[in-house]
Amino acid sequence: MAVHEVRLRRRESVAEGTTAFYFSRPAGFEFRAGQSLLLSLISPPETDGEGDSRTFTIASAPHEAELMVATRMRDTAFKRVLKSLPLGTALTIDGPNGEMVLEESPTRPVVFLAGGIGITPFRSMALHAAHARLAHRILLFYGNRRHEDAAFLDELQETAKRNPSFRLIALMSEPQKSAHPWSGETGFIRRELIERHVAEPKAALYYFAGPPAMTAAMHALLEALGVGEPSMRYEEFYGY
Repeated sequence: MAVHEVRLRRRESVAEGTTAFYFSRPAGFEFRAGQSLLLSLISPPETDGEGDSRTFTIASAPHEAELMVATRMRDTAFKRVLKSLPLGTALTIDGPNGEMVLEESPTRPVVFLAGGIGITPFRSMALHAAHARLAHRILLFYGNRRHEDAAFLDELQETAKRNPSFRLIALMSEPQKSAHPWSGETGFIRRELIERHVAEPKAALYYFAGPPAMTAAMHALLEALGVGEPSMRYEEFYGY
């Protein structure tokens, strides 16, 4: 791992209240899909008790030219500065970090469990699997309140059409509050849903990421299904 300087290239809204930030990719910076980095502001105009650095999953895939992270835009000094930085501004990254990556040999089905902005590592993995034509059989459960809250949903739906080994089950818990009609799954990621879509739940390898409450809920859900700890790969995200 090493510290690299990057430049902010562009930013875009990818869901309501969620912004993606695109940075130049340093020469020789290699990472595996699912890994993260530490992003630091350089001499920001304001700061607070949470500091000038944040850990973000790299939401871009390894084959993409830019580095991209996406985050919910809470009202903190770090995110206020990041939101208003002029394009071309220098920041630093430290990484890559993390072990929540796909196993080399696709010996068993892979199930991703994602909610909200916890989709970022799975966007990277899903796009990488399609680009590299990996043999992994991947099923992604992606839960949001409404269509408007679902970052990268359209892109993931297109990826599922392109890669027959990748399946997406999107679900909305409050579809009635959306301006978009929804005919897909509703509610939350739950035992019945997994049992309906995963042929042999105990035989799969599960990945999940999110705030502590979400990861604890997914852990308990999988334990109830009889899935052991060795079949779980997960990371907790803080500071949304």
